[in-house]
Amino acid sequence: MITHPNVKINLGLNVLRKREDGFHDLETLFVPYFGISDTLEIIVGDDYSRTSAALFSRYASSVPAVQGSVKPEGVFGVETEESVAPKLVQGISEDGRLMITIAREEGVDWDPLRDLTAKAYMILAEDFALPPVKIFLEKTSPVGAGLGGGSADAAFALKMLNELCDLGLSEDRLAGYASRLGSDCAFFIYNRPMLGEGRGEILTEYEIKDIDWQSASDGHSGSLYDLQVITPSGISVSTKEAYSGIRPHLPEVPLKEALARPVEEWDGILMNDFEETVFSVHPELAAIKRSLYESGAIYASMSGSGSALFALYRKAAL
Repeated sequence: MITHPNVKINLGLNVLRKREDGFHDLETLFVPYFGISDTLEIIVGDDYSRTSAALFSRYASSVPAVQGSVKPEGVFGVETEESVAPKLVQGISEDGRLMITIAREEGVDWDPLRDLTAKAYMILAEDFALPPVKIFLEKTSPVGAGLGGGSADAAFALKMLNELCDLGLSEDRLAGYASRLGSDCAFFIYNRPMLGEGRGEILTEYEIKDIDWQSASDGHSGSLYDLQVITPSGISVSTKEAYSGIRPHLPEVPLKEALARPVEEWDGILMNDFEETVFSVHPELAAIKRSLYESGAIYASMSGSGSALFALYRKAAL
């Protein structure tokens, strides 16, 4: 089975208070963005893979394995002279029931067995007798951009395993597993506009009039607005970095009240609390946001904890 996990943007992101468990209560509107995606394949046992040959051909077959490319136990990688991190890594679980292969042009600098797709298999295997599987992930969505690409991969893996293994889990049951993997993972189980509260795992469906997010993402008719997402090259923002300067507070305009206003009124009232901290460290991101407004955007913001930004443009009347 092959899917293409898409990313998300955040419309508004208010950090309300710090909790006793160390997390923060927040409120945001998660919106799917279909213009950026990864490729994820999961096969059971020795079933035929439609992506593995292409991955090895593109990322590894012409490059000989180099000395020292063996990673922690069960993890292997192929490096090039141009990159420190290998472009393709492979891991096998200790019990041999999970093999995972990850390919990324910019390099894979994390243990594949700790990837969220591998963790998705492992948490389901705690409760169900899953068969041995092989996971192939081509990572093309940016890392550290606030778009939730890793969370999307995990959520899609849960949904795929549910179908492949005939587990019969509902969306809500899957969302429960997903919330154990990350605060925004559960959103991708539903993959439609959802208000996120608590750590982001408390979700409620929400619709904004006049915006068809699928159409806005791909530029087709069906929405009064076009949505563009910008992923600045070479800038990655960690969650720890983004939270370092956060001062939790209640917003002047509550999120639902801001979202209920016309899109043309969002600028200045629909806020992302991470922008102040992240823009102070990466002023080039603030410059990109200004340029989006200069280009005609009616609303622009950073997504999540950054570094990606997005803009909504009003379509010209026909």
